[in-house]
Amino acid sequence: MATVTRENIGLLNDKLTVKITKEEYFPAFEKTLKTYSKQANIPGFRKGMVPAGMVKKMYGPGIFNEEVIRNIEKGLNDYLVNEKLEIFAQPLPLANTEFKPNMDQPADYSFDFEIGLKPGFEIDLAKVKAPFYKVKATAEMVNDEIERLQNRFGKMTEPETVNSDDNVLNLTFEESDAQGTVVEGGIKKDNSLLVKYFTSAYRTQLQGKKKDDTIVITLADAFEEKERNWVVSDLGLKDAAEAEGKFFKLTITKVGLIEKRELNEEFFKEALPGKDITTEADFRAAIEADIQLYWDRQSSNQIQHHLYHVMLDDTKMELPEGFLKKWLATSGEKPKTTDEVEAEFPTFNNQLRWTLITDKIITENKLDVTQEELKESMRQQVLSYFGSMSLGDGNLEWLDQYVDGLLKDEQQVDQTYRRLVTEKVFVWAEGQVKKDEKEISSEEFIKMNEEHQHHHH
Repeated sequence: MATVTRENIGLLNDKLTVKITKEEYFPAFEKTLKTYSKQANIPGFRKGMVPAGMVKKMYGPGIFNEEVIRNIEKGLNDYLVNEKLEIFAQPLPLANTEFKPNMDQPADYSFDFEIGLKPGFEIDLAKVKAPFYKVKATAEMVNDEIERLQNRFGKMTEPETVNSDDNVLNLTFEESDAQGTVVEGGIKKDNSLLVKYFTSAYRTQLQGKKKDDTIVITLADAFEEKERNWVVSDLGLKDAAEAEGKFFKLTITKVGLIEKRELNEEFFKEALPGKDITTEADFRAAIEADIQLYWDRQSSNQIQHHLYHVMLDDTKMELPEGFLKKWLATSGEKPKTTDEVEAEFPTFNNQLRWTLITDKIITENKLDVTQEELKESMRQQVLSYFGSMSLGDGNLEWLDQYVDGLLKDEQQVDQTYRRLVTEKVFVWAEGQVKKDEKEISSEEFIKMNEEHQHHHH
């Protein structure tokens, strides 16, 4: 069998030299050559009667080369398994290896490979104090959500004139001058807005208007900041500064009004199917619970994001960067330049570190995803895609059949497994740290996340 020697050539970077003698590969080469002679189909010769010399000349070099490489690879893989080496990717052949096979002069061969070894490291979260920002569901949130649902499930009517701040206006925005003369080649865009989105002065101006009536506006005067930013974006403008000084002629193409649903049992069952709610008090309680669940998940996402950076930034870990850069340069469909490798390496390095950290947590804490967990997750995913309209009479046999099909899709199973096991990693991490709980408003929470995202971009 092949002999392998190991030599350290850098931080977590070793050279393996694999040596084979001709006695280890040549008998197999001769046996394969005989098999070819019996099976070769060459014009002018009966099958199995092709001269051995011709077969050797035609196929010998390739067979010889394959047999040497096969023995080298077997010797290398056997060594890695027997030594239980934790390595990155695959061994890389060293450039100083020169292989010039000659079947007429079989010799002993030696190949050098480079390996990158995975580091040992510890994950210590016991001393970490993580901020946990708690948002409480308020009565105002509940009222806003109920109103949204009343409108969503309401009936759209078409009154002749604008008579309420709740009217929905279908509008055509056309860039114009102050008198409403449309600018040739200017911005033109259809939109749909509630009257209450306009400033007080324009809400008054819109009352009594009907289909085909027009008004001339500037975005700065017609909308408060939040609504203005949305309209600016919808019109394809970069920012409010670009909109400064522009006039728009607004033509009303349709006046609508949503008749809000009454708070009754029929509405409760449509808005929250499957919960069998009959009273307004129970409906409000269910809405409040859903809102609280949403904010609790946002808080959990926030602390998990914090823990991700704690584990990634604070876990001391050395990596064989030289080997990894060589592997990165040669592992794709086409080789990468040194500049390309240097540009990609920071992201690659973080991804690799995170994979090592999560693999260690999963292994040491025996975190796993069962077949039943996979199936249930896929069930919930499908239900969320199809919505309550697909539930019919409650017979979900179709759903089980659909999920059974998904379980045969390796890519789907892999994606679901990774998501579920990552969730378990973060649940474990949350349980290791001390939570510093702070109650804040939803506005403060949103602003904090926006500032954080801005900082990281």
